[in-house]
Amino acid sequence: MDNRSLVSIAGHSREKLLYLIDMAREFEAHPNRKILEGKIAATLFFEPSTRTRLSFETAANRLGAKVIGFADPKVTSGTKGEILKDTIMMVSNYADVIIMRHYLEGAAKYASEVTTVPIINAGDGANQHPSQTMLDLYTIYQSQGRLDDLNIYLVGDLKYGRTVHSMLTAMRHFNPTFHFIAPDELAMPEYYKQYCTEQGIRYYEHKDFTVDTIADADILYMTRVQKERFSDLMEYEKVKDAYLLKRDMLAKARPNMKILHPLPRVNEIEYSIDDTPHAYYFQQAKNGLYARQALICDALGISLEDVRNDKTIIP
Repeated sequence: MDNRSLVSIAGHSREKLLYLIDMAREFEAHPNRKILEGKIAATLFFEPSTRTRLSFETAANRLGAKVIGFADPKVTSGTKGEILKDTIMMVSNYADVIIMRHYLEGAAKYASEVTTVPIINAGDGANQHPSQTMLDLYTIYQSQGRLDDLNIYLVGDLKYGRTVHSMLTAMRHFNPTFHFIAPDELAMPEYYKQYCTEQGIRYYEHKDFTVDTIADADILYMTRVQKERFSDLMEYEKVKDAYLLKRDMLAKARPNMKILHPLPRVNEIEYSIDDTPHAYYFQQAKNGLYARQALICDALGISLEDVRNDKTIIP
């Protein structure tokens, strides 16, 4: 396994996360470069995506790399019965880094074990989404000026939401207090709560979603109830509208409070909230470009010093 693969954020130290945030800041200041000229990035998306795939491809293109890959597995040899190992081994012959989203939990780890080309996990089932977590950390740092000692409220689908699962593992370094707001059917899984206990992470659970419940939030992280994760559509219909954020619920919000969402949203954030100073989810999506530029460079062995000394910046 190539140790530059990014399968999970769990293995990253506090120092490494802050290092990647510093690199993302460099790319926000100067996103257009040729530092990856001559490199090829493969994007293999076995599951639908808009923001993640396009931001990864834009990140590679803006750094001078070329991009190959697919956004629909129906156009691949997988429809002929080709197994994942063979697909990864084949693409490894053509690309310097592979960015993969897959519907099976553990697929990215498996891919990283069958090739020496670095794998970046762009989401594996309901398991992990480390690149989303990296852009979330960058966004939190950007909007709050720090990562330490924050009240972070996670709302909605905490059972299947891979973004919130990755968030827990990353924030363990920064002394957060988490509040889990979800119905019983979508509650944070027990093993993640056990993880919080083992890591000394404070957390509280709520079923009420009111103006008073969220009054102390620094970050309000909304999630979509993911229809595609439900095998029982009756269960989905029961919980799909469980927690909806309305504008009047922000009446007691802290001035610094920012609302994040990994997107796409369906109806869980009222559209009238978009023009409030608390709405930060579109900036969050924009930050995906800079965070993913940092992750691609890190996977390819390009250091923060290399980025700072880069002479290929395009004005």
